[in-house]
Amino acid sequence: MVLQTLAGLGPQHGYGIARRIEQIGGGDILLNQGTIYAALVRLQQGGWISADWGTSDNNRRAKFYALTARGRKRLAADTANWRRTADVMDRILTAPGSQS
Repeated sequence: MVLQTLAGLGPQHGYGIARRIEQIGGGDILLNQGTIYAALVRLQQGGWISADWGTSDNNRRAKFYALTARGRKRLAADTANWRRTADVMDRILTAPGSQS
C-alpha cells in the first residue's frame, strides 16, 4: 500500500502516506504512526524507497519518502501476485459447493 501510494502521489511524508491509505480504504484501514513508520524503515532498508528531509505544508521539518527504481519493480511484482491471489480466492469463493 505504501509503494502504491508513493507511485500515485510522488514523494510524501509518513503522515501523508498514512492518511492517503486511510482515505482510499474508506475507513476500513486505520494506521497508527508506529505501524507506518516501521513499514517505512523496512522499505527504506530494502532499497524500495528513499528518504530526504524537507518542509511539510505546515512548515514543519519532515522526512519525505519516494519510490526508487527497485521499489517500482517490487510494486509491479507485488501487484501481479496480489491479482493472482485475488483471482484464486474469487474462484474458490464462487465455486460450486462454496458457502458464500
